[in-house]
Amino acid sequence: MRIVAALMEGRNYVSALARQIGMGRPLLHMHLQRLEAAGLVVGTLELAEDGKAMKYFEVAPFFYELSPHVIARAAATITETADRTAKEEAK
Repeated sequence: MRIVAALMEGRNYVSALARQIGMGRPLLHMHLQRLEAAGLVVGTLELAEDGKAMKYFEVAPFFYELSPHVIARAAATITETADRTAKEEAK
């Protein structure tokens, strides 16, 4: 929620957003990937003046109705993802 709230102020790149919300870049990047996969944020790769590639993120238009049923479905996907990640790491 803090990431979406910060991006409501305007699009930003990972390093600046990490400083803004006080989160490490690797953790923030992981959350941004998941938010992007869920369609809540959009990332675009751009070149800075110095030629460095920077990925900017912004909030995508969305509307979600929060209910116990929606939370239960979301919780199931978190468990499935965690199980899949654990299996991949065990290899």
